[in-house]
Amino acid sequence: MRILTAGESHGECLVSIIEGFPKGMVLEESFINQELKRRASGKGRGARMSIESDTVEIVSGLRNKITLGSPIAMLVRNKDARIFSQSKDNLAPLSWPRPAHADLAGALKYNERDVRNILERSSARETVSRVCVGAVCKQLLSHFNITIAGFTAKLGPVESVKKPANVSEIKAWTKNSPLNCIDKAKEKLMLKEIEKVQKAKDSLGGVVEVWIEGVCPGLGSFMHFDKRLDGRLAQSLVSIPSVKGVEFGLGFEYAEKRGSVSHDPIYYSKARGFYHKSNNSGGIEGGISTGEPIIIKIAAKPIPTLGVPLDSVNLLTKEKGKAVLERADTCVVSSLAVIAESMCAITIAEAIFEKFGYDLLSEIKTNWRAYLKKCGSI
Repeated sequence: MRILTAGESHGECLVSIIEGFPKGMVLEESFINQELKRRASGKGRGARMSIESDTVEIVSGLRNKITLGSPIAMLVRNKDARIFSQSKDNLAPLSWPRPAHADLAGALKYNERDVRNILERSSARETVSRVCVGAVCKQLLSHFNITIAGFTAKLGPVESVKKPANVSEIKAWTKNSPLNCIDKAKEKLMLKEIEKVQKAKDSLGGVVEVWIEGVCPGLGSFMHFDKRLDGRLAQSLVSIPSVKGVEFGLGFEYAEKRGSVSHDPIYYSKARGFYHKSNNSGGIEGGISTGEPIIIKIAAKPIPTLGVPLDSVNLLTKEKGKAVLERADTCVVSSLAVIAESMCAITIAEAIFEKFGYDLLSEIKTNWRAYLKKCGSI
């Protein structure tokens, strides 16, 4: 499967193209729109979210809601469009790059004197396209009883240690939550922290935890380093703007423990096949899924744009000053869970296609069932 996204933050639209998606699956725009709404919600989001009401248009690859096997193209129009491909805009050049954004590095890479030509594409607005693709992949994964859900585990200094038993609990506990958090007591403290940061015109980062349930053992590979499932998931997740860290299972806690207490013993029963009573590995060993839930933590830095800008240097004059002040969010951690779910869905779908084929959904299902039967009879 190949994916291409296009569009600028304040351009006319955002586009997603999926090539190599199987024929024969019913695809609902309404579910994609639900996911887009989830991405736009949450305490700490900025004024942009009150302007945009993102809705998708699937413009190719389907007939009567059923995938044809041809490339799927999706379009989301921007209401707050300010730059255009065929007409001149009236926006003044921006010469003061923001620390922690792609402004300076991008300007140096492309020999650019106006950082707007960098920030329009490097903006996290691009993740709208990823959520569209992720929503398509989630609909595919539902045919294999694979479910994905994420939640806010930490926001600034406020951390929740509450753990769910499964994806169903995550979905139930985060329903109607303003921060996509499963811990209501900690969520109240998180909301207060956001209010303090908003008053200070600052920004806030945090940690999101994602669970992927129902993945069969054997996805990924140790044969080639670029096929390891945890490596591919990590790359997908770190590609999300602001993400700076990824952990699987115990993650960095492994460094503090002995192997005798940190590794997951193996058991077998006729009913379950091979299984583990613990899941410290986070569902992946040797780059291959174990059949246990895949559990990932993602750390995101605070948003670079601040209400009280940091020191910067003018690209043209080299004089000292303050970074440009663009409209931005205070905290996007609640939305990060939705984007992370999407990236995980894309990666797991790709791994399924590699192992079971991708031409026709019914063929993939047949191959999937045959493989699961074999796994239980080794």
